[in-house]
Amino acid sequence: MNLFGIIEEIEKVDPEFKEKISPRRDAIKNMTSFGSKVAIAALPFAIGSIFKKAYGVASTSDIVGVLNFALTLEHLEAAFYNQGMGTSGLVTDASYISPIKDDENNHVTFLTGVITSLGATPVAANANGYDFTAGGTFPTVFSDYGTFLAVAETLEDTGVRAYKGQAGTLIGNQTVLTAALSIHAVEARHASAIRYLRSTKGVAIKPWIVSTATNSNDTGISAVDANYGGSTPENSVSVGGVDVTTLPSIQSSSSTSIAVASAAFDEPLTTNEVLALVKPFIK
Repeated sequence: MNLFGIIEEIEKVDPEFKEKISPRRDAIKNMTSFGSKVAIAALPFAIGSIFKKAYGVASTSDIVGVLNFALTLEHLEAAFYNQGMGTSGLVTDASYISPIKDDENNHVTFLTGVITSLGATPVAANANGYDFTAGGTFPTVFSDYGTFLAVAETLEDTGVRAYKGQAGTLIGNQTVLTAALSIHAVEARHASAIRYLRSTKGVAIKPWIVSTATNSNDTGISAVDANYGGSTPENSVSVGGVDVTTLPSIQSSSSTSIAVASAAFDEPLTTNEVLALVKPFIK
């Protein structure tokens, strides 16, 4: 792989690429890095070395904690799609699901490589495996494609919120934040794709979350209400201290509706909230 050639290609469309990917220009001069325009798993050891140069192993405990938290979710998602794609006759939209499966496995490889390069120990996949029926809540997850997509949507929507919830911890570490938000963007695309697939099967749902004043869960599945709730639920209309519903609508003279306000922003979930949500899937 010609790493320098990759960087040159990125710089053709993003001249400020090097400045965006790392605040330490000396590190960039000595080795290549990558940004959101490159597949997130392409250069794990290169970016891991930059992390090490920028922050040092002794000062990375918080960063490693976030990365291992993310890796825990990626192990779960990778196992889900691996099992789904490995179940004969289940998946009828392989052109969508197969690339998502590959992405999740690449995220596992990437995060494992970064954590290892920092001198830390990556969290392993659950030794006893996963129960994607969530204790019997979704008994047909691998026999009914509609159920499979419903669980996939919930996992992806939760993943988007989980990554966003870690941004505050990483705000002072621009290189790590860039990498995490690059995965966040991919998870958001996955969520949109799965939602689109469900809509093609007759489910009344948008490719993005649209909530109401009384319900932050638009999936039509009450069992996953908690995934769209939390300390800041998806039907929250306050963003950065601004009540979005008080802003004028560009489509009319009235104020912005709750549906539009909720669709415009994804709300974060805390680490504890996410771990509680994925617990039913852990054997």
